[in-house]
Amino acid sequence: MEQQEPISSSYAKNDTWRLRRSLLLSVLFVAVLWSIKLTDVLLGLNLIQYGIYPGELSGLWGILWAPLIHGSVQHLIANTLPVIILLTTLLYGYPKSARIVLLCLYVGTGVGVWLFARSAYHIGASSLTFGLMFFIFTIGALRWDKRAIALSSMVFFLYGGMVWGVLPRDPTVSFESHFFSAVIGIVLAFILKNIDSPLPEKKYRWEGEDEMEQDEIREEEWNLKE
Repeated sequence: MEQQEPISSSYAKNDTWRLRRSLLLSVLFVAVLWSIKLTDVLLGLNLIQYGIYPGELSGLWGILWAPLIHGSVQHLIANTLPVIILLTTLLYGYPKSARIVLLCLYVGTGVGVWLFARSAYHIGASSLTFGLMFFIFTIGALRWDKRAIALSSMVFFLYGGMVWGVLPRDPTVSFESHFFSAVIGIVLAFILKNIDSPLPEKKYRWEGEDEMEQDEIREEEWNLKE
């Protein structure tokens, strides 16, 4: 009996390359975060003062810098793995949506914090990770294709406990940035649910030449779009 094999490896090669690229970009971003924190510690720059301070005009600049600044090495350690995993998942699973999601989370969360949060400096990359987690989980529930379900299930299994971070439990933690980030992530999932193409279904040689040719065309179109 002829072995049943996928008709093409082009999708698999493209998929592997995109995963590696997504991971590399995520690691590079985390390297930037660590460079900033180590510089802060070594030179005593007290970068916390460049975070978001709600209601103050000078605090508006914090919208640009807050996600890059961390109060302590322990704070950055806590954010490092979530940033790598969630950012990689976004870039890999939803490449077309990624730029929109990151821009909206970065700026939108900062604006929400500046307008409504407590009077204190708000800093940290968790203003991004909460939105990423809620976006990936919600869009998986909305799209319901194989890849979306798998990515949604993975991030919820790893970071489902983050849902409690939107509540004011610890006065030293900016639950406001978590809350606005989560809300933006959910809203974006509804808006962008059809932007990225679903994973093309695999056809096998026993399914017929016509279907094989059609599948090859779909795979090629999917690779070009992504």
